[in-house]
Amino acid sequence: MTHDNTSAVKDRFDRLGARRVAEPERCVVALDHDVQNRSAENAAKYRRIERFAREQGMRFHPAGSGIGHQLMLEHLHVVPGSLAVAADSHANTYGALGALGTPIARSDAAGVWATGEFWWEMPEIVRVVLEGRLGAGVTGKDVVLALCALHPDDVFQKAVEFDGAGIATLPMDDRITIANMTTEWGAVAGVFPVDEVTRAWIAARGGACPPPEREAPDESAGRAATITVDLSAVEPYVSGPDMLARTVPVAALARERIAIDKAYLVSCANGRLSDLEAAAGVLRGRRVARGVELYVAAASAEVQRDAERSGAWRTLLDAGAVALPSGCGPCIGLGAGLLLPGETGISASNRNFKGRMGATDARCYLASPAIVASSAVAGFIDGPAAAPRAALVPRIERHEVADPEPEPLPGPPLPPLSGRLVLALVDAIDTDALCPKHLVYRDRADREALVAGVLAPIAPGFAAQLRAGDVLVAGARFGVGSSREQAATSLIEIGIVAVVAASISSVFRRNALNNGLPAIESPELVAALREAGAGPVAVTEDSIVVDCDGLTVTTRGRSFALRPLPGVARALLAAKGLDGYLRSLIP
Repeated sequence: MTHDNTSAVKDRFDRLGARRVAEPERCVVALDHDVQNRSAENAAKYRRIERFAREQGMRFHPAGSGIGHQLMLEHLHVVPGSLAVAADSHANTYGALGALGTPIARSDAAGVWATGEFWWEMPEIVRVVLEGRLGAGVTGKDVVLALCALHPDDVFQKAVEFDGAGIATLPMDDRITIANMTTEWGAVAGVFPVDEVTRAWIAARGGACPPPEREAPDESAGRAATITVDLSAVEPYVSGPDMLARTVPVAALARERIAIDKAYLVSCANGRLSDLEAAAGVLRGRRVARGVELYVAAASAEVQRDAERSGAWRTLLDAGAVALPSGCGPCIGLGAGLLLPGETGISASNRNFKGRMGATDARCYLASPAIVASSAVAGFIDGPAAAPRAALVPRIERHEVADPEPEPLPGPPLPPLSGRLVLALVDAIDTDALCPKHLVYRDRADREALVAGVLAPIAPGFAAQLRAGDVLVAGARFGVGSSREQAATSLIEIGIVAVVAASISSVFRRNALNNGLPAIESPELVAALREAGAGPVAVTEDSIVVDCDGLTVTTRGRSFALRPLPGVARALLAAKGLDGYLRSLIP
C-alpha cells in the first residue's frame, strides 16, 4: 500500500528504468494524508497518482475514502496468514487480522512495484500473553499505552506475537488499536492469532477465512522474551506530554486539572465506529467546554456512514465537534485544527511527538476516545470514573536465544569510513526531529529546507554546524517514528557518511541502507562517551573511524565493537543503495 507518497514512489520507480508494475493486483493506492489540501498543486498531484494507478491496474481509493490502513482491512486487501507491507509506519495494523504487516519506505515500494520483491531483516520474536478481561471503561488503547511506557525497550526491533486466553475477550477494534500502536512500542510487527472473532469480522465483510496452518503459536519456536499482562489490572491511562514513556492513570492526572485547548477524535488508531460511539456516549446531551475545540474525523467514509446511521455522528456535532474529512489530517500535522504555540491538546491518535500535531512548543497527550471526549467537556484532562485497581505490573521472562554459528562476512568488502565525530547522545530521536512534517509530502523538497530541519526540535541551529564527512553518533532507539525516508536522506544531504547509535529503529535503518548510508549499532561506544561526559549534543574536532569489516569503531584512542551488518545490508551499501541493487533484477 502506498498513499500520498505514491508520486514520490513513482519518481523512484522511473529512476529505476521500470515501466510496468510487476504485480499490480497486489498493489493498493489510497489517497489519505493531505486530503484537506485543496490547492491546485495538490489536486494535480492527486490526478497524476490516480491516472498512474489506473493505467497500471492497481487497486485505487480516492481522497475521502478513508485512511489507507483502515481501507486495507475494510476491503480485505489484507487476509490472515498473508505478508502485507505499506510505505507507512503503521503497517503493523494488519496484524489484527492475523497477517504479518510491516512498514517499508518509498524506495522499497518502488522496488516492490518493479520486481515484486523486498528485503527484510528477520527479527527476534517477543510473545505477549494477555490474561483476564478488561474492566468497564478500559480499552485496547489503554493496554497499548501501558505497554509502551512499561516496556519501552523489550520489543524494540522485534516482532510481537500476541497469545493468551484474554485475546478472546478483545473485540476486533481493540485488536486493531493495539496492533496499530505496536509501531510506537518499537516493534516491526504485532500479530494476533486467528480465532472466532477474526472469522466473524471477516465473514461480516463478505469474506472467507480458511483455517490457519496452526491454531496456536508454535511452542517450539525460539522467542527472546515473554511478557504476561493481566488485562483486569489495566485502567484508563493518559500518555504525555510529548512522549509515550510517561503514562499515568487518568484519575491521577485529572486531579492536576491540566487545561486543554484542543481535543482530537482522529487517526487510524482510534477512528472506528466503536471509538466514535464511545465518545458520543460521553458527549450525549452535553457541550464541549468554552474555549476548547474538538475535531473529529472517521477512519473511513464507511465508518462515518455507520456513525451517521447509529446517531453517534450527530451527537458529536451537536456537542460542538468540528468534522474533518475522513483521512489523516491533524494527527500528522496537516490541515485544520493544529496546535498553536503554547497550546495543549489531547488526542486519540497514536503519536504525540513534540511538534508533530502543530507548534513545537505545544504539548500533546494521548488517550482513549472516551477520555478525549470527557476532557473536551471538562476543559481539562479528565476521564470517566473507573473502579480502583491494583497497579499493573506485567511479568517479563527473558529467554536465551541461541545465536547462529558465525559465518564469514558476506558480500564485497566495505572500506573503512572516517570523519569528524558529531554527538547527539539523546535517546529516542524520532523522525519528526530529523525531518519536520511540513516537508514530508513535498515530493521534491529543496536541500536547504531538509538540512535546516535536522535535529531542529532538539538543538535549533545545530545542523548549520555540520559538514560533509561527519559521522553522527546517537543514543538508543534512534530514528523511531514514521517511515519517512527524508529522515535518512536529510542526513545524506548534509554529508553525514555514517550513523552509529546504541540502537537504531528498523524503519530508519531500512531508509538509510536503501540510500547507501551506513546505520550501525555500537552500544559500547555510546556508553563510553556518556561515561566520559561527552555531549549530549556537540560538534567535536575528534576523528572517528568506522570499520564495518573489522567490526570496530575507533575514536579518542579507543576501539569499540560494532554489531555485524547482515548480508543484505552489506550488499545495499556496496551497491550505493537499493536503486543500484535492484537494477540488475528489473526485466
